Amino acid sequence: MTKQGNTGNTHNRIIVFGAAGRVGRAVVAEARARGHEVTEAGRGDGDVTSAADVARLAAGHDAAVAAVYDMGAAPGEFFPAAARALAAGLGGAGVRRLVSVGLASVLPTRSGALLMDTPGYPQEWREFYVGHGAGTEALRAAAPAGLDWAVLSPSGDFAAEGEPGGGYAFAPADAGARIPHPDFARAVLDEALAPTVHRTHAGVTGA
Repeated sequence: MTKQGNTGNTHNRIIVFGAAGRVGRAVVAEARARGHEVTEAGRGDGDVTSAADVARLAAGHDAAVAAVYDMGAAPGEFFPAAARALAAGLGGAGVRRLVSVGLASVLPTRSGALLMDTPGYPQEWREFYVGHGAGTEALRAAAPAGLDWAVLSPSGDFAAEGEPGGGYAFAPADAGARIPHPDFARAVLDEALAPTVHRTHAGVTGA
């Protein structure tokens, strides 16, 4: 089913970790266009691998989005550490919904194989792929019962900058699938505020 984005007028407070990145900026713009209050959290505001910093920043918010990456850290260490800190910190702050931005490489294709394990898929960044997957597993293990989470990623990759959108749909991994950043941001925000994906990783493609 193609979705255009929920345009409801309910006011929410949303914190976006990694707000300075391309995905983070798109989510912030979409949330503000819908009339929500947004807190932009970046590296200068606190450490996303610190549960105490996450709890301090997230207090009083209704939902959280995490689109984070540290180029200076090993992926297999950073993503699980961030996931554990988000789980503990958001749980401690009373935030009940988290949408984390993942990676298509560790998403199953229609055949059931992970995209990164399909013939011809680039392997030079496999450490990064595996680190992302480890982050999702760490979130699965650490999230308290009161934190409903989802990991969303493009089913394949993002479309070229400026390419027109037209809604989104959930889909298995497909190396050829593309989605514009604004449409992906709509999917992230819809899932943050009106969840349909629970405690799993789902792919999103343009429609």
